[in-house]
Parts: sequence; structure tokens; C-alpha cells
Amino acid sequence: MPMQDGPAVSVDERGDIDVAAQMFRGFGDPTRLAILTELLAGERRVVDLVAAVGGSQSNVSGHLACLKECGLVLDRPQGRAVHYRLASPAVVDLLRQAEVLLGQIGENVALCRNHRMPR
Repeated sequence: MPMQDGPAVSVDERGDIDVAAQMFRGFGDPTRLAILTELLAGERRVVDLVAAVGGSQSNVSGHLACLKECGLVLDRPQGRAVHYRLASPAVVDLLRQAEVLLGQIGENVALCRNHRMPR
């Protein structure tokens, strides 16, 4: 079955594999992935994200700074609060497709010995 049409230039052709790998590291940290998943539901304040994903406010804020610097989230100051949201529909699509893929291969991923998360 042929793959669907993708971007006009693949990551490999542009020589940006390292940049793509760096972007995916943004999704690879459990806290950052939890933040991104929480933002699928819509805009959230830092305090809301802290409550949803756990951890300290400084830890969550640090992860948000990383996600913002990578272009995965945008922020909107409002008074003393800062609201965060996913930066583009492409980020939403990628997260949704990851959910679909995990539905298909999640058991294999959980059993994979090569890339276990430290406990």
C-alpha cells in the first residue's frame, strides 16, 4: 500500500534528520508529553498544567519553556497568568496519530527492551 502524500521535501532529503530527532525528543520526555497531551483539550494556565501532570511549578515551567523554544507550544500572557496552547494543527495531528499508532503497536512498545524509560 503506498504511503499518503507528504511534504514536498522529506526530512532525509533536506539533511535535517538531526533536527527532526531533536524535535521528537520534545515528545520523548514523559512530562513534556503529558503537557502536550493535556493541551490537546485546549488552552491551559501553568497552574492547571501543574495540577494535571504533577511535579513542581518550576519543573513544569521549564518543560513549557523547552516546548515553546522548539515551537510546539505558544503562550499568551493574561494579567499575572500565562496561558499555553499547542502551536499548530500539525502538532495536534501528530499527537492524535501517535495515539492511533499506540493503539496498534503499544504492547510491542511496552515490551521493548531497547528503549525502556528509567524508573
